[in-house]
Amino acid sequence: MSTSLSLPTDLKLKGFRVYEKNFTLQEAEQTRLAAQVFSRRDYYKVLLMESKCLIHYAHQSLELDGQYLFFTNPHIPYSLELRTDQLRAYACLFTEEFMKAADRSASLHQSPLFRIGSPSLFKLPAQQADYVRGIFQKMLTEQAGDYPFKGDLIRTYVQLLIHEALHLQPPDTAVQPQNAATRLTSRFLELLERLFPIELPAQQLPLKTPQEFADRLAVHVNHLNKAVKQVTGKPTSAHIAGRIVEEARALLLHTDWSVASIAHCLGFEYPTYFQNFFKKHTGCTPLSLRRKA
Repeated sequence: MSTSLSLPTDLKLKGFRVYEKNFTLQEAEQTRLAAQVFSRRDYYKVLLMESKCLIHYAHQSLELDGQYLFFTNPHIPYSLELRTDQLRAYACLFTEEFMKAADRSASLHQSPLFRIGSPSLFKLPAQQADYVRGIFQKMLTEQAGDYPFKGDLIRTYVQLLIHEALHLQPPDTAVQPQNAATRLTSRFLELLERLFPIELPAQQLPLKTPQEFADRLAVHVNHLNKAVKQVTGKPTSAHIAGRIVEEARALLLHTDWSVASIAHCLGFEYPTYFQNFFKKHTGCTPLSLRRKA
Protein backbone atom coordinates (compact mmCIF):
# COMPACT_ATOMS: atom_id res chain seq x y z
CA MET A 1 0.00 0.00 0.00
CA SER A 2 1.13 3.58 -0.43
CA THR A 3 1.35 5.92 2.51
CA SER A 4 -0.89 8.97 2.16
CA LEU A 5 -0.06 12.38 3.61
CA SER A 6 -2.60 14.56 5.38
CA LEU A 7 -0.26 17.20 6.76
CA PRO A 8 -0.12 20.99 6.71
CA THR A 9 1.58 22.24 3.55
CA ASP A 10 4.68 23.44 5.40
CA LEU A 11 5.27 19.95 6.82
CA LYS A 12 5.15 18.07 3.54
CA LEU A 13 8.50 17.01 2.12
CA LYS A 14 9.48 18.41 -1.26
CA GLY A 15 11.29 16.06 -3.60
CA PHE A 16 10.88 12.93 -1.47
CA ARG A 17 8.42 10.06 -1.09
CA VAL A 18 8.68 6.61 0.44
CA TYR A 19 6.21 3.79 -0.17
CA GLU A 20 5.52 0.32 1.10
CA LYS A 21 4.12 -1.98 -1.61
CA ASN A 22 2.50 -5.27 -0.71
CA PHE A 23 -0.13 -6.50 -3.15
CA THR A 24 -1.06 -9.47 -5.31
CA LEU A 25 -0.95 -9.54 -9.10
CA GLN A 26 -4.74 -9.35 -9.17
CA GLU A 27 -4.74 -6.22 -7.01
CA ALA A 28 -2.00 -4.70 -9.17
CA GLU A 29 -4.05 -5.24 -12.33
CA GLN A 30 -7.15 -3.75 -10.71
CA THR A 31 -5.44 -0.63 -9.34
CA ARG A 32 -2.53 -0.29 -11.83
CA LEU A 33 -0.17 0.01 -8.87
CA ALA A 34 2.67 -1.69 -10.68
CA ALA A 35 2.76 1.01 -13.34
CA GLN A 36 2.82 3.68 -10.63
CA VAL A 37 5.82 2.19 -8.87
CA PHE A 38 7.94 1.36 -11.89
CA SER A 39 7.28 4.21 -14.31
CA ARG A 40 9.90 6.63 -15.62
CA ARG A 41 10.30 9.67 -13.38
CA ASP A 42 13.05 12.16 -12.67
CA TYR A 43 13.89 10.71 -9.28
CA TYR A 44 16.75 8.78 -7.83
CA LYS A 45 15.36 5.61 -6.29
CA VAL A 46 16.35 3.09 -3.66
CA LEU A 47 14.23 -0.06 -3.53
CA LEU A 48 14.11 -3.02 -1.20
CA MET A 49 12.78 -5.90 -3.31
CA GLU A 50 11.51 -8.97 -1.47
CA SER A 51 9.73 -10.86 -4.26
CA LYS A 52 11.01 -13.13 -6.99
CA CYS A 53 11.07 -11.01 -10.14
CA LEU A 54 12.93 -9.99 -13.29
CA ILE A 55 14.15 -6.40 -13.58
CA HIS A 56 14.94 -4.95 -17.00
CA TYR A 57 17.48 -2.18 -16.42
CA ALA A 58 19.35 -0.41 -19.22
CA HIS A 59 20.58 -3.24 -21.49
CA GLN A 60 20.46 -5.88 -18.74
CA SER A 61 17.81 -8.25 -17.42
CA LEU A 62 18.45 -9.08 -13.76
CA GLU A 63 16.88 -12.11 -12.07
CA LEU A 64 16.01 -11.52 -8.40
CA ASP A 65 15.23 -14.34 -6.00
CA GLY A 66 15.60 -13.19 -2.40
CA GLN A 67 15.97 -9.79 -0.77
CA TYR A 68 17.79 -7.10 -2.75
CA LEU A 69 18.69 -3.45 -2.37
CA PHE A 70 18.41 -1.74 -5.77
CA PHE A 71 19.63 1.77 -6.73
CA THR A 72 18.54 3.61 -9.89
CA ASN A 73 19.18 7.03 -11.39
CA PRO A 74 16.76 9.20 -13.41
CA HIS A 75 18.58 8.64 -16.71
CA ILE A 76 18.01 4.90 -17.08
CA PRO A 77 14.45 3.56 -17.29
CA TYR A 78 13.61 0.16 -15.91
CA SER A 79 10.65 -2.20 -15.67
CA LEU A 80 9.73 -5.23 -13.63
CA GLU A 81 8.18 -8.64 -14.26
CA LEU A 82 6.92 -10.56 -11.24
CA ARG A 83 7.84 -14.24 -11.03
CA THR A 84 5.37 -14.82 -8.19
CA ASP A 85 1.78 -13.86 -7.42
CA GLN A 86 2.66 -11.12 -4.91
CA LEU A 87 4.90 -8.06 -4.84
CA ARG A 88 6.56 -7.06 -1.59
CA ALA A 89 8.77 -4.00 -1.81
CA TYR A 90 9.74 -0.65 -0.33
CA ALA A 91 10.51 2.27 -2.64
CA CYS A 92 12.22 5.52 -1.69
CA LEU A 93 12.21 8.29 -4.35
CA PHE A 94 14.08 11.58 -4.05
CA THR A 95 15.50 14.42 -6.13
CA GLU A 96 19.05 15.67 -6.09
CA GLU A 97 17.74 18.98 -4.70
CA PHE A 98 16.25 17.15 -1.70
CA MET A 99 19.60 15.58 -0.83
CA LYS A 100 21.56 18.78 -1.48
CA ALA A 101 19.44 20.60 1.09
CA ALA A 102 21.93 19.22 3.61
CA ASP A 103 24.74 21.13 1.81
CA ARG A 104 26.44 17.99 0.58
CA SER A 105 28.70 19.09 -2.24
CA ALA A 106 28.97 15.79 -4.11
CA SER A 107 26.52 15.29 -6.95
CA LEU A 108 24.39 12.15 -6.75
CA HIS A 109 25.18 11.11 -10.32
CA GLN A 110 28.85 10.91 -9.25
CA SER A 111 28.01 8.67 -6.29
CA PRO A 112 29.51 5.17 -6.46
CA LEU A 113 25.95 3.78 -6.47
CA PHE A 114 24.22 6.17 -8.85
CA ARG A 115 26.82 7.04 -11.46
CA ILE A 116 26.62 5.34 -14.84
CA GLY A 117 28.22 1.92 -15.06
CA SER A 118 28.33 1.30 -11.31
CA PRO A 119 26.96 -1.81 -9.62
CA SER A 120 23.44 -1.03 -8.40
CA LEU A 121 21.96 -4.32 -7.17
CA PHE A 122 22.91 -5.97 -3.87
CA LYS A 123 21.64 -9.22 -2.41
CA LEU A 124 21.05 -8.89 1.33
CA PRO A 125 21.61 -11.56 3.99
CA ALA A 126 18.54 -12.05 6.20
CA GLN A 127 19.87 -10.03 9.15
CA GLN A 128 20.92 -7.13 6.95
CA ALA A 129 17.57 -7.21 5.11
CA ASP A 130 15.81 -6.82 8.48
CA TYR A 131 17.98 -3.80 9.26
CA VAL A 132 17.33 -2.19 5.84
CA ARG A 133 13.60 -2.86 6.15
CA GLY A 134 13.70 -1.10 9.52
CA ILE A 135 15.24 1.99 7.90
CA PHE A 136 12.44 2.13 5.33
CA GLN A 137 9.84 1.76 8.09
CA LYS A 138 11.44 4.61 10.02
CA MET A 139 11.26 6.80 6.90
CA LEU A 140 7.57 5.94 6.53
CA THR A 141 6.97 6.94 10.14
CA GLU A 142 8.83 10.25 9.75
CA GLN A 143 7.11 11.02 6.44
CA ALA A 144 3.71 10.80 8.14
CA GLY A 145 4.80 12.62 11.28
CA ASP A 146 5.08 16.28 12.26
CA TYR A 147 8.69 16.46 13.44
CA PRO A 148 9.91 19.84 12.10
CA PHE A 149 13.35 18.50 11.13
CA LYS A 150 12.15 15.28 9.53
CA GLY A 151 13.75 16.22 6.19
CA ASP A 152 17.20 16.18 7.79
CA LEU A 153 16.42 12.91 9.56
CA ILE A 154 15.19 11.23 6.37
CA ARG A 155 18.30 12.38 4.48
CA THR A 156 20.33 10.62 7.16
CA TYR A 157 18.29 7.44 6.64
CA VAL A 158 18.94 7.60 2.89
CA GLN A 159 22.66 7.95 3.59
CA LEU A 160 22.46 4.87 5.84
CA LEU A 161 20.98 2.88 2.94
CA ILE A 162 23.79 4.08 0.68
CA HIS A 163 26.46 3.09 3.19
CA GLU A 164 24.89 -0.32 3.74
CA ALA A 165 25.27 -0.96 0.01
CA LEU A 166 28.82 0.41 -0.09
CA HIS A 167 29.75 -2.12 2.60
CA LEU A 168 28.58 -4.86 0.22
CA GLN A 169 30.68 -3.69 -2.75
CA PRO A 170 33.56 -6.03 -3.60
CA PRO A 171 37.03 -4.52 -3.08
CA ASP A 172 37.78 -4.33 -6.82
CA THR A 173 34.98 -1.77 -7.29
CA ALA A 174 36.84 0.81 -5.20
CA VAL A 175 37.67 4.03 -6.95
CA GLN A 176 41.02 3.84 -8.74
CA PRO A 177 43.29 6.73 -9.70
CA GLN A 178 42.26 8.11 -13.08
CA ASN A 179 44.55 8.92 -15.96
CA ALA A 180 43.74 11.45 -18.70
CA ALA A 181 41.99 8.88 -20.92
CA THR A 182 39.81 7.70 -18.04
CA ARG A 183 38.86 11.26 -17.10
CA LEU A 184 37.93 12.12 -20.67
CA THR A 185 35.93 8.92 -21.05
CA SER A 186 34.06 9.66 -17.82
CA ARG A 187 33.23 13.14 -19.07
CA PHE A 188 31.98 11.71 -22.36
CA LEU A 189 29.80 9.07 -20.67
CA GLU A 190 28.40 11.63 -18.24
CA LEU A 191 27.60 14.03 -21.08
CA LEU A 192 25.93 11.20 -23.01
CA GLU A 193 23.72 10.25 -20.06
CA ARG A 194 22.74 13.84 -19.34
CA LEU A 195 21.02 14.00 -22.73
CA PHE A 196 18.42 11.54 -21.44
CA PRO A 197 15.63 10.81 -20.76
CA ILE A 198 13.60 12.35 -23.59
CA GLU A 199 10.50 13.67 -21.83
CA LEU A 200 8.48 15.51 -24.50
CA PRO A 201 7.69 14.83 -28.19
CA ALA A 202 9.04 18.29 -29.05
CA GLN A 203 12.40 17.55 -27.40
CA GLN A 204 15.25 16.62 -29.75
CA LEU A 205 18.60 15.00 -29.06
CA PRO A 206 21.18 17.83 -29.36
CA LEU A 207 24.24 15.62 -29.88
CA LYS A 208 24.44 12.44 -31.93
CA THR A 209 27.85 12.02 -33.55
CA PRO A 210 31.35 11.58 -32.08
CA GLN A 211 32.36 14.88 -33.70
CA GLU A 212 29.53 16.73 -31.93
CA PHE A 213 30.52 15.23 -28.59
CA ALA A 214 34.18 16.08 -29.19
CA ASP A 215 33.26 19.68 -30.00
CA ARG A 216 31.22 19.95 -26.79
CA LEU A 217 34.11 18.50 -24.78
CA ALA A 218 36.61 20.78 -26.54
CA VAL A 219 38.87 17.96 -27.75
CA HIS A 220 39.77 16.55 -31.16
CA VAL A 221 37.47 13.74 -32.23
CA ASN A 222 40.40 11.38 -32.80
CA HIS A 223 41.60 12.01 -29.24
CA LEU A 224 38.12 11.28 -27.90
CA ASN A 225 37.78 8.09 -29.93
CA LYS A 226 41.19 6.84 -28.83
CA ALA A 227 40.50 7.50 -25.14
CA VAL A 228 37.05 5.90 -25.13
CA LYS A 229 38.26 2.82 -27.01
CA GLN A 230 41.26 2.46 -24.70
CA VAL A 231 39.18 2.65 -21.51
CA THR A 232 36.00 0.81 -22.50
CA GLY A 233 37.05 -1.38 -25.41
CA LYS A 234 34.27 0.10 -27.55
CA PRO A 235 34.36 3.06 -29.96
CA THR A 236 32.58 6.29 -29.18
CA SER A 237 29.98 5.66 -31.88
CA ALA A 238 29.03 2.32 -30.29
CA HIS A 239 28.30 3.99 -26.95
CA ILE A 240 26.18 6.65 -28.64
CA ALA A 241 24.26 4.12 -30.73
CA GLY A 242 23.73 1.83 -27.75
CA ARG A 243 22.32 4.65 -25.61
CA ILE A 244 20.02 5.80 -28.42
CA VAL A 245 18.74 2.24 -28.79
CA GLU A 246 18.05 2.05 -25.03
CA GLU A 247 16.09 5.31 -25.16
CA ALA A 248 14.22 4.19 -28.27
CA ARG A 249 13.17 1.01 -26.46
CA ALA A 250 11.97 3.01 -23.47
CA LEU A 251 9.96 5.43 -25.61
CA LEU A 252 8.41 2.61 -27.62
CA LEU A 253 7.44 0.67 -24.51
CA HIS A 254 6.50 3.45 -22.10
CA THR A 255 4.86 6.10 -24.32
CA ASP A 256 2.17 6.19 -26.98
CA TRP A 257 4.22 8.47 -29.26
CA SER A 258 4.28 7.61 -32.93
CA VAL A 259 7.40 6.07 -34.45
CA ALA A 260 7.84 9.27 -36.47
CA SER A 261 7.80 11.38 -33.27
CA ILE A 262 10.33 9.10 -31.59
CA ALA A 263 12.56 9.22 -34.67
CA HIS A 264 12.45 13.04 -34.61
CA CYS A 265 13.29 13.17 -30.88
CA LEU A 266 16.30 10.92 -31.37
CA GLY A 267 17.72 13.04 -34.16
CA PHE A 268 16.71 11.04 -37.26
CA GLU A 269 15.72 13.14 -40.26
CA TYR A 270 13.29 10.52 -41.59
CA PRO A 271 11.39 7.71 -39.80
CA THR A 272 12.82 5.16 -42.26
CA TYR A 273 16.35 6.07 -41.14
CA PHE A 274 15.33 5.39 -37.55
CA GLN A 275 13.60 2.11 -38.45
CA ASN A 276 16.68 0.84 -40.29
CA PHE A 277 18.95 1.91 -37.43
CA PHE A 278 16.74 0.22 -34.82
CA LYS A 279 16.44 -3.03 -36.77
CA LYS A 280 20.21 -3.13 -37.35
CA HIS A 281 20.91 -2.92 -33.62
CA THR A 282 18.00 -4.97 -32.23
CA GLY A 283 16.98 -7.36 -35.00
CA CYS A 284 13.39 -6.13 -34.96
CA THR A 285 11.47 -3.07 -36.13
CA PRO A 286 10.16 -0.42 -33.72
CA LEU A 287 6.54 -1.45 -34.36
CA SER A 288 7.25 -5.15 -33.85
CA LEU A 289 8.85 -4.41 -30.48
CA ARG A 290 5.82 -2.37 -29.44
CA ARG A 291 3.41 -5.09 -30.59
CA LYS A 292 5.29 -7.75 -28.61
CA ALA A 293 5.07 -5.63 -25.47
